[in-house]
Amino acid sequence: MLKEIIIAIQSYGQAHRFIARHRLWKWILIPGLIYTILFVVGIYFFWISSNSAIEFLLLKTGVKNWLDRMHDSWLNWFFIMGQVILRLVLLLFYFSLFKYLFLIIGSPVFAYLSEKTESIIEEKEFPFSFRQLLIDMVRATRIALRNMLWQTVYVISILILSLIPLIGWATPVLSLFTECYYFGFSMLDYSSERNKLSAPQSIEFIGRHKGLAIGNGMVFYIMHLIPIVGWVLAPSYAVIAATLSLFHARKSHVIL
Repeated sequence: MLKEIIIAIQSYGQAHRFIARHRLWKWILIPGLIYTILFVVGIYFFWISSNSAIEFLLLKTGVKNWLDRMHDSWLNWFFIMGQVILRLVLLLFYFSLFKYLFLIIGSPVFAYLSEKTESIIEEKEFPFSFRQLLIDMVRATRIALRNMLWQTVYVISILILSLIPLIGWATPVLSLFTECYYFGFSMLDYSSERNKLSAPQSIEFIGRHKGLAIGNGMVFYIMHLIPIVGWVLAPSYAVIAATLSLFHARKSHVIL
């Protein structure tokens, strides 16, 4: 798995050079700008609503009144940390839902970018077919909804764990790795579909090569630490990097 993660991470550098060499910037910037606007608006509304949700939860459960009566600084500190952890997990959960919405909306562009990348590196043409584009969009939507369902199940379990002092402090890391895997999964599935793998076959294949999915998702999230520029570049870089990582993994016999 570690070798696959390294291949996936390195593929982002290869993706940058690939995009510059083949002048694919218009396919990067237009969906990237739309993604960034939606991301900023979504984060703003999330931050406002999450404050209200946490306050409501503390009041309804009676935890806030109980803490006020206890006057214990250590106990207060533990619950403040718990609130921070809960907010981080909720943020990742929100980001997950937002990500799947954008994956569904952007599926035509991502499918085209993945196909264009493979067409260039393998030096063969994939004739454009509107029918095939619709099939790709339907498949991407089904995979996104399937992944969203499973990820929601895992995140709810992680949310419950986050309420447990000390143990709950590890939950943001668990949430992040879950996020990375399922995002990378969606990026890799475009190549799986083009190689005639059915959805169940793709699920089984990517499940055997989790490192490629996790590595792809890790860099995607790291790019969000760079305001604006990282947000604009991250989505399209991710799909091109996923296509390149599969190509190089097969070439180096990491996968067959």
